[in-house]
Amino acid sequence: MMSKDWAIVQGAFLLAEKLCLPSSLSSLQKADWSKVGYPVLGAVKEISRQNEHPSTSAVDWIKKIVCAVWLKLLCREAGEDVETAWRENPFFSLQNGLPEVNHVVLLEVVKSLEAAQIFARLLLYLPQSQVCTELNRLVQHVRSSPATEDDIQLFLDVWWELWKGRDEKKAGEEDNMETMFAGQFARLSSESPSWTHQAAKRFKLDPTDLPASLPNNDVLQILLQALKEIKHLILTTDLCLLALSISLDALYTAFLIEQAVVLPTKDKLSILSKAVSVREKNNEKLSPELIQEAQRDLHASHTPSQFQPSRMKLGDALKIITELAEFWQNNGLLKVCDSSASSCSAFKLEQSVQRVLTGLQETEEAENMIERNLLRDLLVSLAFPAIESTPDVNSRITAMIISHHLDDYQDFAMLFASEMSWASCSEHWMDCLEKNQAAFRQPDTLIKLTSTLMGKLQGQSTNVSQCRKLMKVLSDIFSALSLQDKNKVLAAMSRLSSRGFFGCPVPSSVTDGFEQELNMAFNCIIQGGGGAAASQSNLNSAVSLVARVAYQNPEAALRSCCHSAVFNKSAFSLMAKILQQLPGLRGQRGRKDAAQSDEEERKESEESGDELNSGCSPLCRCLLEIINTKSLSANEKEQFLKFLSLLMAPVISVEGGERNEGFLPPQEVVNIFVLPHLSSTGRGCLDSELSVQLLHTALCVDVQDEASSPHWVMDCSPFPLLYVLAQLQNQTLRCWEQPSEGAVNHWSMDTKELLVSVLTTLGQVVGAEVSVAPSRWSRPLFWLYNKMEELDWTVRFHLKPVWREHFKNEVPSALLAVCDLPEQEWSGLDLPQYGPGTGLLAWMECCSVSDSLQSTMLACLSLDRRRPDHVSMFSKGLLVALSQTLPWCSLSQWSRLLSVLKELITSGRLHVPFSLEYVDYLPLLDLRKFSCELRLSVLLLRVLQLLCGSSCSDWLSGDSWAHVGRLYAHAVRDLMTSVRAKLNLPSSGALNVSTPNPSCTSVTSPKDSVIDVRPEEDLHLERKVKEEVERAPGQEVLFVLSQLFCHVQHIQVMMPGGQSEPLFLSCLEILSHYEAVMAAFPHSSSALESENTRHFFSTITANLENEEMKAVLRQKIAQLVSSVA
Repeated sequence: MMSKDWAIVQGAFLLAEKLCLPSSLSSLQKADWSKVGYPVLGAVKEISRQNEHPSTSAVDWIKKIVCAVWLKLLCREAGEDVETAWRENPFFSLQNGLPEVNHVVLLEVVKSLEAAQIFARLLLYLPQSQVCTELNRLVQHVRSSPATEDDIQLFLDVWWELWKGRDEKKAGEEDNMETMFAGQFARLSSESPSWTHQAAKRFKLDPTDLPASLPNNDVLQILLQALKEIKHLILTTDLCLLALSISLDALYTAFLIEQAVVLPTKDKLSILSKAVSVREKNNEKLSPELIQEAQRDLHASHTPSQFQPSRMKLGDALKIITELAEFWQNNGLLKVCDSSASSCSAFKLEQSVQRVLTGLQETEEAENMIERNLLRDLLVSLAFPAIESTPDVNSRITAMIISHHLDDYQDFAMLFASEMSWASCSEHWMDCLEKNQAAFRQPDTLIKLTSTLMGKLQGQSTNVSQCRKLMKVLSDIFSALSLQDKNKVLAAMSRLSSRGFFGCPVPSSVTDGFEQELNMAFNCIIQGGGGAAASQSNLNSAVSLVARVAYQNPEAALRSCCHSAVFNKSAFSLMAKILQQLPGLRGQRGRKDAAQSDEEERKESEESGDELNSGCSPLCRCLLEIINTKSLSANEKEQFLKFLSLLMAPVISVEGGERNEGFLPPQEVVNIFVLPHLSSTGRGCLDSELSVQLLHTALCVDVQDEASSPHWVMDCSPFPLLYVLAQLQNQTLRCWEQPSEGAVNHWSMDTKELLVSVLTTLGQVVGAEVSVAPSRWSRPLFWLYNKMEELDWTVRFHLKPVWREHFKNEVPSALLAVCDLPEQEWSGLDLPQYGPGTGLLAWMECCSVSDSLQSTMLACLSLDRRRPDHVSMFSKGLLVALSQTLPWCSLSQWSRLLSVLKELITSGRLHVPFSLEYVDYLPLLDLRKFSCELRLSVLLLRVLQLLCGSSCSDWLSGDSWAHVGRLYAHAVRDLMTSVRAKLNLPSSGALNVSTPNPSCTSVTSPKDSVIDVRPEEDLHLERKVKEEVERAPGQEVLFVLSQLFCHVQHIQVMMPGGQSEPLFLSCLEILSHYEAVMAAFPHSSSALESENTRHFFSTITANLENEEMKAVLRQKIAQLVSSVA
């Protein structure tokens, strides 16, 4: 640590030592310092002048001198060993060159070099007992003669610096000097533990007050007692005001508050502004250091002191301070407060008085009331000059706090952002904002800035260039936020205005710039690839681009997202992912804010002429705008549906795996896109089929918490919705009839399936809610039931989950004649279309409605199987009923009817005679295993013959015949599956089983024999497989398949047009199975039989009218060659 400059300092101390002769610095008296101390002061000035940064260098050198001199004294008191010191004392080289000194030299050096702050900061590194010892020495030094104003100033400065404590902001930046000082003191204390106790005992202010064995460690008592003893030495107004201010702050922070008082930022600024204004009048320039000191003063005045009193009581402190104030007031030192002149001390005292008066009022206690009242009356009588602060000073101070990251700079950034007057009157406001963007990267701060900019845009005289610049700066600040903070800001912006900065008329230059940025952002996203395989980095970039433009204009960004999702191929997935990352754009609100937000949306909607859509979220408004202005194609409708489906789905967070709500709540989708557009008349921007698909998607979204009640669907007019759906379902029952004039809806069978699914799901949800509170829902329940009288009787069964056991099942009376149903649950209806003999038609319709109703119908069917005439009549009636029901069945309904027919055939209740229409000779086969399949195929043939007959030729349209073909093809596939399942192949077999490999079997010839040496287990297994394959009904399966083929071909030829593609494909599938069975069971068909089969199939196929189908089938038939051949 030795250097040339320190040699100068050592020389200065040695010169001072010579000037003391015949005495020395170790015995120097206070009065003699002025005669011998000037070489030291001159040396410090000389060193500071030679360095590049004099102010910084001076502080460092003064700190080094104070540390060295002080440790010189402490080491001598502790009796430090020289041999140890030169190894372990980092200051040894500095101390060793200095002459012996006493505490007078130390304190005079501190006073002369104005180093009270350095002295106090070093004190704070010492234990409190040592602090008290050093303070006692300081007090003794101040009291000693000659006592000057500088001595009093030193005492007060040290006191207040102790109260301010360490500068926490610089706690991590402190140099090694203070750390080494603290370390050296700790080492001395550990090596000489008795030293510090002896030093403390030597300095007691009043030995009669305390036991001799206990040193006084109450810092506040020492300081107040000292001030009381030196009060007569304070002869100037400024020192008097400062002393009273410090003592009042000490009283306030030690007794009147228990925790830090948090001032609003505006109050802090007001105090700082006044303090700076006073100092500027005293020719001090505004600087970060000046503001920082003012902040430290403010913090110390509102924070409980670290030196809490251990012996002094509140009453004692009140007495001392009251006595001091009365003494100085009697001496005329407080009268200056009445004048118009202002000083730092007067301002500080005014603040201190206000705090103490407030503290005394808030801590009213029974004791010390006399002292409280005396001090209160005295302080109230004081008058202070008014100090005003201007907006310009406030703005400059705030900007400097932000620029230099001083204490609470983020709170001041919030204040800076919210003051419209600063933004409009000062150019440096924009400069500060642009240069200190990081200070404003807090959601609340940016929201305030956003409001300020919106205010500027709405102003009468808008500075366009400044607004564009400010918008860019705010967008840059927004872009630097985290995703979570971005969403907070977006939510706030959506509340302020759905059009963001463009909610009011904006100059065209500003609008054009934003439109260009918006188009560029979405072009980059779309061209960058919007498929499901988009990488996470690409998604993050896309989210950032959309968030930036959404911050400026949420509605425009949402409109572009919706447009891209609907009209750009496969972009819906990426757009949904982007919006799921930006829930701040949802525009959702709580019920408390609903009225206010609705009013704001209503005003904006009136301005745009869109009153109808004022009640929905911004995203839904954008989607409604799209469907209102353009007719969507089938592909665009599909993308629209998928887009909404993804937005309703819950989002699983990547980080914690938490399940968050989707971007759009299902109830909003239902209320906006389903209820207004779903009607039996088909009126609305969306067709009813798309509305039903949306409703189905919404009901399938798993968003409902099991514990929450009621279900969200109860907010969507559930009973009118059920009624409209029932009306639509009723229309689908006659979907093949010629639509009436003016009818809009043309329902497909797929829609009929979807309607049934939606009705069932919605009915189950509503029924569960009704069962929880039946009395609450009784009126709408009866209303819905009564409305069902207008519709087909089968529709009511789909709503059975809603009313459950509240009402009986109502069916045509004709059904009760063929079905034994309990009267307590079933009742008959006299319907004109269900006259005598139509009971089986109603029975078939019931069987197709649902699985549970099908089971009931089968169980309750009234049929005496012991009477052949009954079975015969039933079978004929069922044939007719099936012919009437088949064309109107959906796929699921037809599947139920097929299972009913199988059950009836298997149980012997349905008689279907099987005739060999396609064979010349009786096959010697056991077909009992395939009896059901053959009979069912014949039954379907009879049904189709009846439908294709002349009596029914004009009954069905072309579309309905195509549907019948699809249903029959489904039944054929079901029959083939059933037949294949009865082959009973072992696990090693399959329909593509090849012939056994000769190399793997034992071979025997007449000439020689080869002994098979394989294990007996393998031989046994092979024999078993061979036997099972031989026993498998290969011939029977081929026969059944040939019958199916003939039936299908027969029906295809009969059907109008004869070009049913489903039946053609069924024939190809049958032939493929036929070929596979022949390959798996080569002995099931001889070469001659294969030839006959090919000829027979080709002959039947020749009846087809379509030459292309005929050619393909013949090519397939030609491949049916037996492997035996």
